[in-house]
Amino acid sequence: MTEDWRHGGFALYVHWPFCAAKCPYCDFNSHVTASVDHAAWRAAYLRELERAAAETPDRVLDTIFFGGGTPSLMEPETVAAIIDKARSLWRTSNSLEITLEANPGSVEAGRFADFRQGGVNRVSMGIQALNDADLKRLGRLHSVAEARQAFDVARHAFDRVSFDLIYGRQDQTLDQWKAELNEALSMAIDHLSLYQLTIENGTAFGDRYARGRLRGLPSEDLGADLFTLTREICGERGMPAYEVSNHARPGSESRHNLIYWRYGDYVGIGPGAHGRVTIDGVKWGTEQFSNPRRWMDAEAAGNPEKPRVALSRQDQAEEFLLMGLRLSDGISLERYEALASTNWMSYAGNWAVTDRPQAPQGRRSIP
Repeated sequence: MTEDWRHGGFALYVHWPFCAAKCPYCDFNSHVTASVDHAAWRAAYLRELERAAAETPDRVLDTIFFGGGTPSLMEPETVAAIIDKARSLWRTSNSLEITLEANPGSVEAGRFADFRQGGVNRVSMGIQALNDADLKRLGRLHSVAEARQAFDVARHAFDRVSFDLIYGRQDQTLDQWKAELNEALSMAIDHLSLYQLTIENGTAFGDRYARGRLRGLPSEDLGADLFTLTREICGERGMPAYEVSNHARPGSESRHNLIYWRYGDYVGIGPGAHGRVTIDGVKWGTEQFSNPRRWMDAEAAGNPEKPRVALSRQDQAEEFLLMGLRLSDGISLERYEALASTNWMSYAGNWAVTDRPQAPQGRRSIP
């Protein structure tokens, strides 16, 4: 029987854990440090690729994604070395998508041409707001003018450019978001990621919220209205939602994220990276140590992973369902039944239908 992961594809995720500053809303595995030994990190990533490839022979690699943190702070030499190594270890798709997340600062934008030369063919920029006051509230280091300038550099360097915006910000009205979204759509090439601000425990915003010091957040009703407005405007402008928070012109969807949502296999390397890898018919959940120093020490010792978890068929069915229902296309019932070893209709009577979409939770999908 065809292994289930083949329905989704095979991807590589590389996590760069460092940022210039920690944003107050961010709960990702990101760290601020005074200096980075880029040569040591490059060598560690290349060793990890060799280890991962030894477990996944005879695969065709569909996508590579550099996430973080702020991967645009990586040396272009490191990005190019990882891409070259991956190409040497796996066969690659003729349409291999290689995405790098970037902040729209002048330092990062100055490296775009080098990243393109190293093999990156798609960039995803964390612009987050087109309003200087809100950028400051969100802890961003760039201005709207710098973001626009970086975007212009990116669209000349790459054929495919996406950027992120956060809505549901403090004191934001429907009319303000409508104007900002239309401005973003006038800039966008082919893809937008539009996330509703979520207050996460353990973040600076989470601490402020717990003390009653984060005011002006939208009510649930306003959040739902913002979500509905986002879908309506993007659909009218030719960039419909293909996932809860992601919009694209037809054919320009993020192939890498689709591998997650279609429940393919993906190798995750770097601090805190997660993976789903099928080996000898068993699907494993993998997770690497989050702390960068511990990850480097463990990698040098030969194993930067926490103990793996073997996923039962029922586990896989539930993950497939939860990921797939994020997509406008939905899921294959036949594939779900094959994973769950049950008939879909046996669950049909337990489903409730609401008459109003709920505001989406979370800002973006990462492994």
